[in-house]
Amino acid sequence: MGNKQREEKIEQLSVGVDLHKSQLTICVMGEDGELLQEGMYRTTTEGYQAFVQRMHEWEDERGCSVAMAVETTGNARYFKNRMEGEGFSVVVVNTNKFKVISQSTKKNDRGDAATLAYYLGKDMLPESHLADQSSEELRRMIKCRSLLVSSTVKMKNQIHGMLLGYGITTKAAQLQSNKKRQALVKDLADQGFTEAAASLEVILGIIEGVQEQIKVLEKRLREMTRDDEDVQLLMTIPGVGFLTASAIAAYTKDLDKRFCGDFKRFASYVGIVPSVHNSNETVHMGRITKHGPQELRTALVQATMGMIRLSKITGEWRLMTDYRAMKTGKGSGKSIIATTRKLARIIFAMLHNREPFNPALMVRDKCLFTVEEVIGA
Repeated sequence: MGNKQREEKIEQLSVGVDLHKSQLTICVMGEDGELLQEGMYRTTTEGYQAFVQRMHEWEDERGCSVAMAVETTGNARYFKNRMEGEGFSVVVVNTNKFKVISQSTKKNDRGDAATLAYYLGKDMLPESHLADQSSEELRRMIKCRSLLVSSTVKMKNQIHGMLLGYGITTKAAQLQSNKKRQALVKDLADQGFTEAAASLEVILGIIEGVQEQIKVLEKRLREMTRDDEDVQLLMTIPGVGFLTASAIAAYTKDLDKRFCGDFKRFASYVGIVPSVHNSNETVHMGRITKHGPQELRTALVQATMGMIRLSKITGEWRLMTDYRAMKTGKGSGKSIIATTRKLARIIFAMLHNREPFNPALMVRDKCLFTVEEVIGA
């Protein structure tokens, strides 16, 4: 090879990490599958420092690099960020696609760590996508708001049931304003149910406090998404407000990198594709899989419902005429999901091509529901 020196390949040690809230169990393997270390460290500052120090010692002793594999857990992001800050490469494993551990008949922390280390060395681990920090913060804010909204709905349902027990039939609108809520308290008290009225007033006070916090979160969400291009694009869709747009945007960052322009992969990620059951020559299409983030599916359905409500604007679009035709034969539930899948394709195309929603392409002879033609790429 003349004067050129062939560079020696640097050995890579594979480290499987079974990560829990209070401890992590590790297995270190060489490239030949040799077991070099097994151990357990606490997930405290001292524990992490001891673990990192030992990994750097391996690098110095063998002149090698260290790669790690960890399953998706609540603290996997923290672990990944901390280890990458120390110069180690980290693979976060998609547990839905890696059944070796979840379906093992002999499952324990040491065995799981060894399995991760072995398959990491073979480069056979399905990697899970971790959102960037800003997207993660947006997701947590959206989940927090969703939790608060769900809590208020449950409390309101409890109120309807409680009042029905006292012979008072109520409607949702009677709990929408403070004036109407106080009228219900007065009604109970006037009928002599003073204790019930006191209980109702406490519950209503909690609802009012939660609703104030929801407003605080929504204000913060507006600030977080003020300059978000994806949110602005999504809000060009009739019926999509900033909350729905924010939820969709939070789960669709790096769309091209993650799905390579393939809508089928995106639809599978969202969980709006039908499950398939094969038996001999029979193929049965079942309910949608509901894999992936519930918040994203919910936001897409809300976008569809928003479009349905704006019938004066959207009524003659192919999306809506097909929805109405299907609804007659298959009911509203299946029709909404089918329409949501079509709208998801349009959204995918908008984000892929970085173009706003184009109502002119929604007429029957132009809306073909393909990534290329729906936006005119």
